[in-house]
Amino acid sequence: MNRSSFLTYLGFAGLALPKIPGILTTETFRQTKIIKPPRLKKGDTIGLISPASIIPEREQYDKIAETIRLLGFNVEVGRHALNRNGYLAGSDEQRAADLNAMFENPLIDAIIPFRGGWGSNRMLQYVDFNIIKANPKPLIGFSDITSLLLSIYARTGLITFHGPVGKSEWTSFTYRHFEKAVMTLSPFTVHNPTDQQTMTIQSGKASGPLIGGNLTVLTSMLGSGYLPDFEGAILFLEDVGEDVYRIDRMLTQLKLNGILDKINGLIFGKCTDCRPGNSYSFSLAEVLNDHLLP
Repeated sequence: MNRSSFLTYLGFAGLALPKIPGILTTETFRQTKIIKPPRLKKGDTIGLISPASIIPEREQYDKIAETIRLLGFNVEVGRHALNRNGYLAGSDEQRAADLNAMFENPLIDAIIPFRGGWGSNRMLQYVDFNIIKANPKPLIGFSDITSLLLSIYARTGLITFHGPVGKSEWTSFTYRHFEKAVMTLSPFTVHNPTDQQTMTIQSGKASGPLIGGNLTVLTSMLGSGYLPDFEGAILFLEDVGEDVYRIDRMLTQLKLNGILDKINGLIFGKCTDCRPGNSYSFSLAEVLNDHLLP
């Protein structure tokens, strides 16, 4: 699976302190009511925000907005989306404020981040999940946006979408699956791209809600209270630029937290540039077999 095919995976993503709606206990949430957002239509307005990293080349923001318009949508850019605070697009409070505002604004029909990178975890304590639950709409993204997709699903029951960010390559493959996932009402089947090699670790059939995202981001959320319950789920994972031993370490984290024992199945997408760190390292296939075959 390559980056343009990430949209094929639907991410359904202690001490209580006053006035900070995001502080939670360390337990995961078991949803009793699922909220499906309204489908997106041509001519609807997409809100573009920056919940994580900056785009160094400022002219790229305008190019991304124009790309979304050419897909048939109107565009509204978040108030703080072009802010800069080191490698972050503004302060944690500012980035969360844009997310809250886009959900609260009745003129915004869907939300897509300009990019991922790093930073979404930092703003979770400032996200107003009550506003989001009262104003359901599609949120689409991947990589670092995993933390928003999962926490929103956990806290509100709102189905979120693991798909392209603004700066992704909007190929025909990407847009075709974007349409199927957020613009139609009919179920659809996802097939692995024919030019991608697949490996089956344990054959069979399984069913369950599709939950997951970026492996590094997901494991960084363990114990935070922002993750949904993975009982009976199909867990899907993707990552980039991680040595094989780090993938081993993170899968071990999932195992020690009981997640691998809860799920009904697992899909591991393409781990881009995830290579053995030395000549005596396990291969990625060997690590996956170690953790998943049992």
